Amino acid sequence: MVARIATAAFQGIDVLDVDVQVQMTGGLPAFSVVGLPDKAVAESRERVRAALHAMGLALPPKRITVNLAPADLAKEGSHFDLPIALSLLTAMDVLPADDMVRYLALGELALDGALAPVAGVLPAAVHANARDLGLICPAAQGGEAAWAGGADILAAPNLLALVNHFKGSQVLAPPARPEAGEAAQYPDLADIKGQETAKRGLEIAASGGHNLLMVGPPGAGKSMLAQRLPGLLPPLAPEEILEVSMVQSLAGELTGGGLSRQRPFRDPHHSASLPALIGGGMRVRPGEVSLAHQGVLFLDELPEFQRATLESLRQPLETGRAAVARANAHVTYPARFQLIAAMNPCRCGYLGDAAQACSKAPKCAEDYQGRISGPLFDRIDIHLDVPAVSPLDLDLPPPGEGTAQVAARVAQARAIQADRYKRERAAGIRTNAQADGELLDKVARPDDAGRKLLVDAAARLGLSARGYHRVLRVARTLADMDRSDGVARLHVAEALSFRRLAPGRGAVSGGGTARG
Repeated sequence: MVARIATAAFQGIDVLDVDVQVQMTGGLPAFSVVGLPDKAVAESRERVRAALHAMGLALPPKRITVNLAPADLAKEGSHFDLPIALSLLTAMDVLPADDMVRYLALGELALDGALAPVAGVLPAAVHANARDLGLICPAAQGGEAAWAGGADILAAPNLLALVNHFKGSQVLAPPARPEAGEAAQYPDLADIKGQETAKRGLEIAASGGHNLLMVGPPGAGKSMLAQRLPGLLPPLAPEEILEVSMVQSLAGELTGGGLSRQRPFRDPHHSASLPALIGGGMRVRPGEVSLAHQGVLFLDELPEFQRATLESLRQPLETGRAAVARANAHVTYPARFQLIAAMNPCRCGYLGDAAQACSKAPKCAEDYQGRISGPLFDRIDIHLDVPAVSPLDLDLPPPGEGTAQVAARVAQARAIQADRYKRERAAGIRTNAQADGELLDKVARPDDAGRKLLVDAAARLGLSARGYHRVLRVARTLADMDRSDGVARLHVAEALSFRRLAPGRGAVSGGGTARG
């Protein structure tokens, strides 16, 4: 007799079916696991043996073979412990075989038989629900699994509780879906004095989901502005919550089973490696760009990142996905994030200030800003010059407008965009920053005066086709903020004012913004 139960392996956010098969035959006692297991799966033999011993059971003196099918798919992770143990108990006639084939199981076993949390429960629950299977998982992740909507979820604290449930002596209650977490408390935009142009650019970026680069001296408030952006963004839509939570579940960062409506905000240090930013590693895991999916990725001190790491952002910024290709794995993670970057104009940071600038200016600025390649620079919609704050600005009373007022205007602009793209039946497009091709030409076509200005400015500034279309996206957002049906010359002019010349294509200064 071969006992079996379903489990899952993960390839990116895709869930692959794995059939755990156990056979006991005569011969010399042995316990082997086959089917391309990694070290963690191979070690499950000892964890399963100890967990059964804690229940008062011993493995029979037979030759035990555990097969993880399909055999040509590499298996990794400790979540195979529970399905292996359940298949063994089925082969030992402790559990009914007819019940086991109706479930998908995953979980890690402690030596005392307790079930420890594992990564990937939410996507596994969605997959099990699609296959009309129940789900068996650790009790700590029952609430997470409940969000998938499956009717039959067994969230057990330990292996003994599962056995008692199927024996009928202890019925496990269905896990309750936890309430969404409380709204995060973000710093108020009113804390920033002065920098009205930068605040305007931040509001535009939030309204249209645009990428933003801030250039300014140390202490100008670039990091403060970036930290206040999440408070301006609207809550996640239900379908966005599921997308974000599935990535967080795979990364093992979904704790307590509660899903958040707040958009992710990731701010990795500039020493982050390429696999940490994009994803990968020996056991492929989502990187920062995927953990920032439907949220914000803030890169402070942008030129200090490794060159190869920065260049790896090109594909996710264009396609909204991160493809990780390795000799033993090729996976794709969603990465539709909003890039917010900050940098000093030069190494010393005081370019344009005769009193504090170093003796190498402006050559040092050319070298420093030249670390940002033209193609990456071109993918950023809005370029902001953030000047130093004067002592007079610091002495002013707090501004009357804070995060709540700006967030209300951002929500209105986002609602206009959502309605527009719903009418256009543009699947998956929610903001102007995502519009492209014929759709962008249709919704962001400027009037005659605006089109002439854009063509003239593109020729004079040497804008690429990508830069041309990104100006159109920003202009469309400005029109939405004004509640205008069409894109006027005024909107195009302001969008052009947020377009800098790429490093090496013009004079470098602390305020080298191209004005249209």
